[in-house]
Amino acid sequence: MNDITPEFSRLVPVARLGAEPFRQRIEATPEEREQLAQRFDLLALDRLAAEVELRRQDGQVIILEAEFAAEFEQCCAVTLEPVRGAIADRFSLVYGPAENEEPEIALNGDEPAFEPLTGDALDIGEAVAQELSLALPEFPRHPDATIEDPAEAEPFEGPFASLARLGKHTEC
Repeated sequence: MNDITPEFSRLVPVARLGAEPFRQRIEATPEEREQLAQRFDLLALDRLAAEVELRRQDGQVIILEAEFAAEFEQCCAVTLEPVRGAIADRFSLVYGPAENEEPEIALNGDEPAFEPLTGDALDIGEAVAQELSLALPEFPRHPDATIEDPAEAEPFEGPFASLARLGKHTEC
């Protein structure tokens, strides 16, 4: 069993889930946001909040639907300057017994991902944290960041400059 406690853990006992939907608003504390910022390589995570709903379906299957919002600061991939960002997104997950998992079936983008139900609780905080990590921009870019056009760059000078010039003369 995994003994690592996630930074933003919010456990909901499966036994607590009945016929009626279970709803909970969760928000990361300053300490949790700092730890999540380190985990996701952010300069800062200023806000992370979510509205989560859990519903039982067919006894052992549980549907998680959530909306989350986050405000953060990342490092620009071009200039390394801080870049502010915000995300508001929603997602769904299906929890069920591990034997129900069918890895040979590819899910399309509209179907919620399947998560095996292990133990007697669901960690809705970790589910939100994982979805946040998937929604973050991979290559954040400051609005003023520009990449020079290679044609406008200074001529290359170095040990292979003469070979580069030779290549230009022999092109057809």
